[in-house]
Parts: sequence; C-alpha cells; structure tokens
Amino acid sequence: MQTPTFLDTHAAEVAHAMSAMLDARVGVVPERLLDAMRYSLMAGGKRVRPALLLECYSACGGAHSESIMPAVLAIECIHTYSLIHDDLPCMDDDNLRRGKPTCHRRFDEATAVLAADALQALAFEMLAAADLDPGLRLEIIRKLALAAGCQGMVGGQMMDMQAEKETGIGVLMVERIHLHKTGALLCWCCEVGAMLAGANAIQLKACSRYGKAVGLLFQIADDILDATASSETLGKSAGKDAAQNKATYVSVLGLAQARELAGDMLELALAACAELGEDDNHLDTHLNTLAQYIMDRGQ
Repeated sequence: MQTPTFLDTHAAEVAHAMSAMLDARVGVVPERLLDAMRYSLMAGGKRVRPALLLECYSACGGAHSESIMPAVLAIECIHTYSLIHDDLPCMDDDNLRRGKPTCHRRFDEATAVLAADALQALAFEMLAAADLDPGLRLEIIRKLALAAGCQGMVGGQMMDMQAEKETGIGVLMVERIHLHKTGALLCWCCEVGAMLAGANAIQLKACSRYGKAVGLLFQIADDILDATASSETLGKSAGKDAAQNKATYVSVLGLAQARELAGDMLELALAACAELGEDDNHLDTHLNTLAQYIMDRGQ
C-alpha cells in the first residue's frame, strides 16, 4: 500500500517542528550530544505515533494542531530514545536503523546512551512547559510516565528479554509483552489526542480501543516483516527475532495465523472508528486508512 498523503504531510510538519526545537538548544547543549540527538531524531521514518495523536485529535473535534505540538514532539523523543537503547550492544546489538548506522555506530556507545537519556528528559520538559490546562497537562505527563516506564514500554522490554530464555511461550504471553512494549505508547497517542481535543467519554473510549487494537496490529505486522522482508526493505537487520529467539507472533503462531490475527485486530480498529461517528457513506477516513496501512506493512 502506498504511504497515505496525510501521513507524509504529518511527517514533514513534525520534522520541521523537531528541527526548530533542536535549533533552539544550540549553544546550551554540548555540540556532540546535540548532534547525536539530532542524528537519531531526524533519521526519518513514517512518524506513525505523531500521526495517531494528530488524527485522534482531529477525529474528536480538535482544530488547532499547532497547539498540541509539544505532545507530538514528546512522543517522538520517547520513541527515538527507546530505539537508541534497543540498538545498543547490550540489548539487540543492531548496526542499522532506518537504513543508516545506529546511533552508537555513528558516534559511540556512551554518546548514544546519553543522547537517549537526553531525549527522554526532553519529552517531559516539553510537556511540562506546554500551554495547557494544568490538570490536563499533569494527567498527560502521568500517563506518559506510565506508558513509557516500568508498567509500560520498559516493563515490556524486560519481559521480552526474559522470554528469550524461556520455552513454551504462548500467544497470551506474546500479547502481554507487546501490549506493554509496543502498544502502551501507541495507545497513549490515541488517548492523549482525544483528551487534547476535549473528547467526550464515548470518543475517549473509542480512541482507547482503537489504540489498543492498532498497537497489537503494528507489532504483528512488525513480526511478519522481520520474518519475510529484507534488511534493505526494513532499514534495519532482518531476521533478528529468530536469531535472538524472540517471542513473536510468527514464532508462536506461524505466518498464516499471524496474518489472520492481524486481520482480527484491523477489524477491531475499524469498529472503534465507527464509534467516532463514521458511517457507511464515509468509511475512508484517515484513522481507517492508517489502520489499513499498518496492516498492509505485513502483507
């Protein structure tokens, strides 16, 4: 599936805002550290997480996307920090990310660790300074800490590493790992997009369900791609999951069943979209298209 035009538009807007944010720190951040932060943050990618936040914001009636840019930039900082750490020799030990040398290969391991640490802190700095209602701002920060930390992404990463040493891992354990490791931040994007738009209870619940379904769909597609695509296509080393005995949907279910489960997650995502006010005459919405795009990555 061709990249949706709106996804490219969001990516360009986010890249421009990130570049300006980094430029504002020239002279106050050590040059090599800022270079490493910029190298990883500006490395490209589809910017799916910002798109989810922006599209859920729009679907719930938000009309001033520039006002929520601190949240958009924050999630990219958190995501990029996690990628830098994932690629380190002590973790997945990868040499490629988005078709370029990983941060620790381009600079050095210590600089990569510090760049990731700086990006994580920067995410919370931007949210804390955002021009939002104080109560809403605090809740968004709290939810990001939960989604990114020991009860979310970091906890899921720990479970993922432990599963490499275990046998007999079932699909429920794989789901538990990835609801934390991948899904927590994706769901944060959808819920926070709704919250920033002033969503009602029905809209917020629908965006949360959409985020959970898309979070698992994203991971299933990623597992399928790791097993079937080339390193050139992926922009990172292919076949790493099998080589490292990762607990994935493909290793537990096989390719055919993993693709079937991805279809189930897509249906759940589209059902959640329908609760946001979409009807049979207007099914080709951006959230629908984004879910289908994520699905098609693994086909």
